[in-house]
Amino acid sequence: MGWGAIAATVGLGLGAGVVGGMFGIGGGLIIVPALILIFGFDQKTATGTSLMAQLLPVALLAVREYWERAEVDIPKGLGIAAGLLFGTWIGSKVTGVLSPATMKRAYGVFLVVVGIYFLIATRTTPAPAKVAAPAAPGPVE
Repeated sequence: MGWGAIAATVGLGLGAGVVGGMFGIGGGLIIVPALILIFGFDQKTATGTSLMAQLLPVALLAVREYWERAEVDIPKGLGIAAGLLFGTWIGSKVTGVLSPATMKRAYGVFLVVVGIYFLIATRTTPAPAKVAAPAAPGPVE
């Protein structure tokens, strides 16, 4: 791989990382389409390459930033991670039996559904956060 290809892949990772850090997205919505449209990958190779790129703890520094602002729910995050561990394995098994054309169509439907949701979603304010119980009174000084 030449320097131009190295720079292009690092640039893709950097762009996906910035947007992923902002919106919590990356592989399916940024990296996979870029690998297909810019690098000429087929759907399955783009998906596999995207998952490989995310294999390492790529979000570690971003999670630290969110943690410092108390914007991480550890129990729910760990539950999602457990589901992702097995869900991505099952998804990769399903992909193995789909034709490339079916895979491409299914991915297109996924992107359209996500796009329509964000275009018509009416909720503009976040759900109310849990209110912490007041601390037990301590000794008066």
